[in-house]
Amino acid sequence: MHYDFDKVIDRSGTNAAKYDERPRVFGRGDVIPLWIADMDFPAPQPVVDALTRRAQEGIWGYTSRPDSYFAAICDWQRRRNGWEIDPAKCSHALGVIPAIGAMIQYMTQPGDRILIQSPVYGDFFDIVRDNGRVVVENPLVEEGSGVWRIDFADFAEKIQTVKMFLLCSPHNPLGITWSREDLERMVALCRENHVILISDEIHSDLIFQGKHIPTASLSREAADSVISCISATKTFNMAGLQASTTVFPTVEMKQTFDRFWRNLEIHRNNAFSLVAMETAYREGEDWLEQLKAYLMGNFRYVKDFLDQHVPGVTTFIPGATYLMWLDCRGLGMDQEELVRFLVEKAGLGLSSGSGFGLDGFMRLNAACPRSVLERAMAQLAQAVADRQRDV
Repeated sequence: MHYDFDKVIDRSGTNAAKYDERPRVFGRGDVIPLWIADMDFPAPQPVVDALTRRAQEGIWGYTSRPDSYFAAICDWQRRRNGWEIDPAKCSHALGVIPAIGAMIQYMTQPGDRILIQSPVYGDFFDIVRDNGRVVVENPLVEEGSGVWRIDFADFAEKIQTVKMFLLCSPHNPLGITWSREDLERMVALCRENHVILISDEIHSDLIFQGKHIPTASLSREAADSVISCISATKTFNMAGLQASTTVFPTVEMKQTFDRFWRNLEIHRNNAFSLVAMETAYREGEDWLEQLKAYLMGNFRYVKDFLDQHVPGVTTFIPGATYLMWLDCRGLGMDQEELVRFLVEKAGLGLSSGSGFGLDGFMRLNAACPRSVLERAMAQLAQAVADRQRDV
């Protein structure tokens, strides 16, 4: 079927964090919300239909997880990425970050050092610090607009001092699809130094340039050492249903993880996430391909508009994710001024680069109808023009 991604849906008043948390996050409720990473598009129709049928049953008691659930996930990874997964090594969790938090708690000790590659998803900083561990940064090196690389000399030095490495693949917010060579070097260095490597691959279905290579699929050595976190929630816009899959190197590691959640009595899918995840993986592929084509149009629109109409702000088309990294250093503001300017003068709610570990930048969520982006870009252009006139 054909999906209409141009339809504007006002999610205000639905308890959607992206909309209803605007007064708390931005100090006003009328900014165009282009911040938190969910999409303003309904999930695939087969998922909506399946959930509707489940809702109409009217009884949503304790729900078991059938073998077909992990089979659907494994089939998807085999078909899309050529990754052969053993269902016996798959575990359920409420989300990728909760899964990482659990592994930090039982695989490391308070005070242990954990490596991340900034600028990176802000929850990586939070989940490490909130659990009493120490963040160690391996900053990515900017080589040009949209071109960032790993500083392997710095990586090799710091990996010797840490217990765990959190890899974001594809990378959020830079949209990098890591090369086989980069992944192999990181895996090898982690193995040499007996460092636990957790690969967050939640954006791995949203690839626009290059090809996603599951880290654990690189080699037998990688499969024996890498812990992978995946989910359909980002792919099909279902984050509120809270479900992810963790793929472990061994059944024993899976059993330890499962025991952690069972001890909290949080080890089942809820009745709706079970249906949604399996249906999305079985019947959502057509929707995903149409979505990706639409998002690429959004990326091109934003980049072309900024290049032509907004001096001081540049961006690039990401290789993955639906997030765009805006370089605002040309506006000549510090980060606090920049955020205030975008909220108060442009009426935009974006994610501050400081939350990812790098000032001078903002992250824009392009997963919305194009008319919303057109309005946002027009407001930004007008605000920048007014500021330049007043200076």
